[in-house]
Amino acid sequence: MIPLNISAYIIPATDAHLSEYIAPRDARLAWMSGFTGSAGTAVITQNKAVLWTDSRYWIQAERQMDCNWELQRDGEEQIMRVKLIFYTCPNEVERGTWQMKVDQIRAQISDNPYKPTAVLLSALDETACKHKTAQHKAISCRRVSLNFSVKLLSGQTFQLVSLFSGLFNLRGNDIPFNPFFYSYTLLSMDEIWQVPLFHINSTILSWCAVQFLTNLLHQALRNEVFHLKATAFDNMHGHVDLVVYGLKPDLSTMGEHPSFFPQVRDAVAVMQLLMWLEKKVPEGTENELTAAHFVDQCRSEQKNSRGPSFETISASGPNAALAHYSPSNETARKLSVDEMYLVDSGGQYLDGTTDITRTVHWGKPTDFQKEAYTRVLMGNIEISRTIFPAGTRGVNMEMLGRRALWEVGLNYGHGTGHGVGNYFGVHEWPVGFQSNNIPFQEGMFTSIEPGYYKENDFGIRIEDIAVTVPATTKYGNNYLTFETVSLVPYDRKLINTSLLSPEQLHWLNKYYETIRSMVGPELERQALKEEYDWMMKHTAPFLTAGASAVISSVTLLVTVLPSVLLYNLL
Repeated sequence: MIPLNISAYIIPATDAHLSEYIAPRDARLAWMSGFTGSAGTAVITQNKAVLWTDSRYWIQAERQMDCNWELQRDGEEQIMRVKLIFYTCPNEVERGTWQMKVDQIRAQISDNPYKPTAVLLSALDETACKHKTAQHKAISCRRVSLNFSVKLLSGQTFQLVSLFSGLFNLRGNDIPFNPFFYSYTLLSMDEIWQVPLFHINSTILSWCAVQFLTNLLHQALRNEVFHLKATAFDNMHGHVDLVVYGLKPDLSTMGEHPSFFPQVRDAVAVMQLLMWLEKKVPEGTENELTAAHFVDQCRSEQKNSRGPSFETISASGPNAALAHYSPSNETARKLSVDEMYLVDSGGQYLDGTTDITRTVHWGKPTDFQKEAYTRVLMGNIEISRTIFPAGTRGVNMEMLGRRALWEVGLNYGHGTGHGVGNYFGVHEWPVGFQSNNIPFQEGMFTSIEPGYYKENDFGIRIEDIAVTVPATTKYGNNYLTFETVSLVPYDRKLINTSLLSPEQLHWLNKYYETIRSMVGPELERQALKEEYDWMMKHTAPFLTAGASAVISSVTLLVTVLPSVLLYNLL
């Protein structure tokens, strides 16, 4: 840095497309610091190296970084604050003499993964949404820009790879776990088809993708780079966030297919994992990594599977206290009946994307573990069963997921849910429960995932995907609620039913009825008799307060009658 006269070097966790999930070639922050979390920013000066990250990754960052690094905890009041403005643009745009020095250093001293070249881009077939064409979405882009009183000046450049995939209903595999590919799209107020709109290498297109794009653009697909001057990007840069924010619901593929289909098949894979672990863990032969590989293998055998939707979080004991821990050969703990186990996993399918978390205990949990688990479950249920006016923001309901924990002084340090795509990104902005998320509308998919983490001991998270559906109320119209589409039972051993309200118990029993009716036939179709029996056992209805009273009365009657008869005989 000194010979180059650089005072400070900023390394974000993202790539040139602002992606949350990145390809190995773009993992500059991990290469430089050792920190592998998906969110963080490093600033390196000539005498100091500092990393900023949020509470999901504080413990992980402390473990992964060496003594040369200082951790700044985002969210704490007394942290060192630096206002950073990142400006990214295509490589074709000249930005002075700026160069990626980290890449140059990596190339000299280690293997620097190259940009993917063997990508197969294919147009979606019968699983695609036919009524939302790229032309319709382009019209939506322009309409949104007008609503914000923003003109698409020289042209609107979409650099987010998810936006391009959504606009053209195409998928690729440039980024692990995400069906996206690298490209840029140009859209103006007047034209979208008369110019080469995007930059991709036509040699990597499948035949069906070439035909799809040729028909779409009304011209032969050309292997060209669309050159823009830096001034054009300067004119558009200030409007990108506004247009993308309002446009995202139209570009999203959420809600376009029957929501249960991929979730049913995914539930089969997760049930296979949980049943297998129940048998294998007491034998002491499995660890976090073998469990992760097993569930990935189970998913790969399901119809329309396209691999995991993210790296499986398979965490036992203290590792589960790390919200986003993933095992490796060096860190994998042996699974034990004496520890809690958390598995957060998901799959990409041609007809959907899944994300589900279950926490289990194979031995005898402590009273505190049971209470913490039950209160996390109560938060999940309270959000899932709530009824709210259409247009309500998730941030206004988020505290429902925390209330049962707050009542006893517990909390968790991550968000309560995020949007989920449809054979798309597993984290689908802008749906969710944070302050910058948009209001809920019918057909939106979101995760609901409260948790609790006791450092160096255990972690709990219960995550389901839910879709917003119309709610029936006594008086009003235009109300919504959530329908849970993840279909795997919770750990009965960890549920303290005495803490649940009658309404929560009723919801839980109805949910288990849904699991039986939806997943049961699929298990039978796949001839998985043992898994079917496991599912029936773990979805047995819980006794409600009324049922408990009836049973108690019957027991009392059976006990008293013999005594009365005996008294009369005497």
